[in-house]
Amino acid sequence: MSLSFIGGLCVATSIIFSQFSIAGAGHSSDVGVGQPAVGKASRIIEVIMYDNYYSVDSLDIKEGETVRFVIKNEGQLVHEFNIGTEKMHAAHEPEMLMMVQHGVLKGSSIDHEAAKSMQGTMGHGAHDEPNSSLLEPGKSGEIIWTFPKHVKEEIQFACNVPGHYAAGMVGIINLVH
Repeated sequence: MSLSFIGGLCVATSIIFSQFSIAGAGHSSDVGVGQPAVGKASRIIEVIMYDNYYSVDSLDIKEGETVRFVIKNEGQLVHEFNIGTEKMHAAHEPEMLMMVQHGVLKGSSIDHEAAKSMQGTMGHGAHDEPNSSLLEPGKSGEIIWTFPKHVKEEIQFACNVPGHYAAGMVGIINLVH
């Protein structure tokens, strides 16, 4: 995928989402997708991020299971692994767009000083939520997460960097008994 195509997606996304308010709903404060966990996970799941797709497109996880996700960005652009519902991802994408507009996200890098500044003035920008890992190329991260026993909405993992979700960088978490 060319950088001009990605740039076009960012512009289109900017136009679409400029009409939305920033709700902060893309993070784990929303109910129904589980909660951050501490301690031992029942298993480790490795997920590799490439440019606009993941190494897996769905995951089967037991209801109530605690999983340690080890996430690696093998792409050439910044990518995110974010656990949420479709609605949460839609609400989070405008925040990510603002991170682009304020110079935090720069294609293949993250300006951490700009992130601190944005966090201080706007309340978001540092992107340090427990259900999400935002990674530069070549970097790794992890999330330890306990999934709910009952769900009302489909749980997804997705990249909300502008244009990436729309390009198909999303997968499904199937909760099984």
